[in-house]
Amino acid sequence: MMARRSGVLEYAVLGLLHEQPMHGYELRKQINALLGSFRAISYGSLYPCLKQLVERGWIAEAGPADAGAPALTGRRARITYELTAEGKERFQNWIAEAGPEAWDDEQFGVHFAFFSRTDQAVRMRILEGRRTRLQERMALLRGSLTRTSERVDQYTAELARHGLAGVEHEVRWLSELIAQEQGGQAQANQEPSSASDGDRTVTTRTSKTNRKSNKQPRDRRSSASVEIGRNHR
Repeated sequence: MMARRSGVLEYAVLGLLHEQPMHGYELRKQINALLGSFRAISYGSLYPCLKQLVERGWIAEAGPADAGAPALTGRRARITYELTAEGKERFQNWIAEAGPEAWDDEQFGVHFAFFSRTDQAVRMRILEGRRTRLQERMALLRGSLTRTSERVDQYTAELARHGLAGVEHEVRWLSELIAQEQGGQAQANQEPSSASDGDRTVTTRTSKTNRKSNKQPRDRRSSASVEIGRNHR
């Protein structure tokens, strides 16, 4: 479990530094906003993670964030971190992953936070996988609640119903997201055909115009011949 949490933190750091260089204090604020208050990140876990990422060559220290400011006694300079080429490649490989680990409780949130940089097909696999996993969990919770409702006290039963309601709510939310993704993909597939229809319309109009223009000279020549014949007579 600790290894998974460490991995989530690493990918959150890589994803945020993919946007712009940041110092540790700003990274901590952004990660806490990204992962939510229930997974608050402390400096005690962030800085060891940053050190490991530097050692792996995925991020680099770009220098003090306030290098241009006058030095203050007793004040520690904030180090700014930036993503390396290796770090960008690692992040791109990670957001392309759509296996079971991307659906679990630890990694789904951080995967979802970077969906704007994720391929549509990968987004669909993650959303559908997450929904399937929660539907299985929902069935287990309902069965457990039915079997134990008469053997537990009122508050334990309410807690179980509360957990079930949370899972049901997320399943509905995921179904809405999947429908939106499918609708967006359908619209994207229609756009090329619409463009082709437009090209065919333009081509048809151009062909008609060319035919009209080709007819006009023949009509003029026929009229001129008739007029010449009349003059001869």
